[in-house]
Amino acid sequence: MRHLLNIYRLGIKELRSLWHDKVLLIMIVWAFSGGIYTAATATSQELHNAPIALVDQDRSVLSGRLAAAFYGPYFKMPDIITPDRVDPALDRGEYTFVLDIPPDFERDVLAGEAPAIQLNIDATRMSQAFVGAGYIQNIVQGEVSEFVQHRRDGAVSPVSLVPTVKFNPNLTSAWFGSVMEIINNITMLSVILTGAALIREREHGTLEHLLVMPLGAAEIMLAKVWSMALVVWVAAGLSLVLVVQRALGVPVSGSVALFMAGAMLQLLASTSLGIFMGTLARNMPQLGLLMILVILPLEMLSGGMTPRESMPGPVQDIMLLAPTTHFVSLAQAVLYRGAGLDVVWPSLLATAAIALALFLASLALFRRSIASAG
Repeated sequence: MRHLLNIYRLGIKELRSLWHDKVLLIMIVWAFSGGIYTAATATSQELHNAPIALVDQDRSVLSGRLAAAFYGPYFKMPDIITPDRVDPALDRGEYTFVLDIPPDFERDVLAGEAPAIQLNIDATRMSQAFVGAGYIQNIVQGEVSEFVQHRRDGAVSPVSLVPTVKFNPNLTSAWFGSVMEIINNITMLSVILTGAALIREREHGTLEHLLVMPLGAAEIMLAKVWSMALVVWVAAGLSLVLVVQRALGVPVSGSVALFMAGAMLQLLASTSLGIFMGTLARNMPQLGLLMILVILPLEMLSGGMTPRESMPGPVQDIMLLAPTTHFVSLAQAVLYRGAGLDVVWPSLLATAAIALALFLASLALFRRSIASAG
């Protein structure tokens, strides 16, 4: 009971210290409120108001129909420009797409030939360039087919492909982005808070005060782990309900309680990692550099940004040792697909095992650091 009281009181001390650190408080509030909303709405993967221009060298009824086929919300109204303006306009970023309709285009189409239309794309705008090229191809093919056959549909295909999207049927990027931002912030902030708490003790000289007290290394470490994990856990839960579900209107398919249980295991792992990094680093700049080397690969290779199946085999195998890989898999299964405990228990078990291993490794390094300092 004495050890539990020590851990509780030290944790309360950490919470009071965090309360007086206004910079960290502002960062936590912003990361789980405005940061989530901005990340979900400011960056869009859909085609929206893409600037497009046409070089109409045919001046026919068909070319006029093609010009009128592009409108919002996917495209802006196309500008008609001359051929000599194509390259300068693309270089200046005025247009993402320039469609060049050749002379005698309508005549060649009606004659049964297959005239080519050149589509110039500013590929520096990667997401719009990739998505927009497919849109333009479908629009042009549909307009030409309707003009020739006097109806929109063409030959009936022997195979009918009917896509069915269960979660996010409109493929709105904000739905994916908001949830993944919460997942990433859970890992990032828990590492920052625990690492900063340990470095703050060292810089203020209070760590030496703790060492002369009848306290063990495990008690000091557990106090930092539970207090910082609790702050991030509560902030993540409030963000999921208030920002994601209410402000952004994202429907959560599965159990929020199951997701929060997985988040608690992830927080045990990430706070232990923060203690490990805080023990290695001697000041906050060093911790920041370690964060770049550790957090960015964890977020990029865990399957949240790109599917793990598209990564090289050795990378997939190595990332199985990272807790974020299993947590991302668990979160996506629960929040996107409504999976239950019977589906995600392997991810929960793997996250718990990795968290225990990280905690023991961090505790061993922390004890060694304290012994050498003493």
